[in-house]
Amino acid sequence: MMTESRKIVLHFPKKLVDKPIVSRLVKDYGLDFNILKASVTPGEEGLLVMELIGDQRSYDKGLKYLTDVGVKIQSLSQDVVRNEARCTHCGACVTICPSDAFEVEPGTRKVLFDNSKCVVCELCVKACPPRAMELYF
Repeated sequence: MMTESRKIVLHFPKKLVDKPIVSRLVKDYGLDFNILKASVTPGEEGLLVMELIGDQRSYDKGLKYLTDVGVKIQSLSQDVVRNEARCTHCGACVTICPSDAFEVEPGTRKVLFDNSKCVVCELCVKACPPRAMELYF
């Protein structure tokens, strides 16, 4: 089977933050993961941005498990957005991005954004003078 990688955002209700939910994805469903960002406090809600790796069948079963236990799931690509009306193509994001999600188009000098390369470090949000980068979780 073909292995795929997808970036997702998990929202944990406070009743689940102290449970070994992610370890079950590895043990029970054979998935691998890479944590890109986490904000989890015991007794409060949690947020986990992760890359989930595995074959499609295991991925689907793992996501079903997550929703069944009460974890809300979002696709990361829906959450990282550049406000095109605000972007001035200044290039501040290009120099700061550690994952090369931005590049300058040689002919037009416009800044292109590839959200599939984004690791949600939020450096572009802080570096963008017109505040064109918006992250939603």
